[in-house]
Amino acid sequence: MSDNEIFDEMSDDHILSAGDTPLRKDAFEMSDEDKIASIESDFKKIMITLGLDLADDSLKGTPRRVAKMFVKEIFKGIKPENMPKMSTFENKYKYNQMLVEKDITVYSTCEHHFLPIVGKAHIGYISNGRVLGLSKMNRIVEYYAKRPQVQERLTMQIVKAMQHSLGTMDVACVIEAKHLCVNSRGIQDIDSSTVTAELGGMFGTDPNTRREFLHYIGMDSKYRV
Repeated sequence: MSDNEIFDEMSDDHILSAGDTPLRKDAFEMSDEDKIASIESDFKKIMITLGLDLADDSLKGTPRRVAKMFVKEIFKGIKPENMPKMSTFENKYKYNQMLVEKDITVYSTCEHHFLPIVGKAHIGYISNGRVLGLSKMNRIVEYYAKRPQVQERLTMQIVKAMQHSLGTMDVACVIEAKHLCVNSRGIQDIDSSTVTAELGGMFGTDPNTRREFLHYIGMDSKYRV
């Protein structure tokens, strides 16, 4: 089997290559404007190769639009400076039960085919003396989603970031999402979805904690856990 055939098989099976987003050492040497200019030129070549007429009013601005979208929007999570500030606060009200944020929108991009991953994330944690603003959980999901991803890595990155900020291992994340590389190409199964879970600390070791979390997010009955 050739290298290309191996890579195609890995991508079709969504094999996870690394826990961290694979970046080159010089990933941040170019400015955003230089990246946009380079991508614009490259995407123009792709469109020409496909036989599209870039003189058409509808298409002539597409390379620039795509380049700006890549750098400023759907892949902005690649840049470390775009990571949200994860300020925590003292748990003055002594709430020591599980806190769960459900149905956080996930809109990411599959790194194998550059097609959308769309779904919901559910996050839970148990305070170790510090609490996190509710919107910060949405923002951390968005940050790691805005890069070429595989769902397994995204789930782990979210949990790892929250564990670091909160100073506790008791963090869990479940993501259920549709992958358009499955829904719109290849097998073209429009009904299937993918579920991933990263259960840290008590969520992974204590069956009652895990059961409570899955009950809150509605997955105990949905999947009969």
